[in-house]
Amino acid sequence: MGAKMKTRTRIFVSGKVQGVFFRSSTEEKAQETGVTGWVRNLADGRVEAVFEGEQEKVEELVRWCRKGPQYAVVDSVEVIPENYKGEFPGFIIRY
Repeated sequence: MGAKMKTRTRIFVSGKVQGVFFRSSTEEKAQETGVTGWVRNLADGRVEAVFEGEQEKVEELVRWCRKGPQYAVVDSVEVIPENYKGEFPGFIIRY
């Protein structure tokens, strides 16, 4: 089939998403799927993340974020497509 489509997506996750291991669970899931980028908590209580990688893997990670880890209660996920840059060597938690 040739090269897989690469994509970049920024998301903002609202709800009970801080203090429930959302960032570390997202990092773990990203590493499992081979997606690069970062995740961080925002002062307003949301979680922001940028994902880069194969389109199907990024979409899988976004779907996972709609539910999140066990104790999270996700109210909404804002998904913003961006231009793929290939700038991340791996996936990290930003503080």
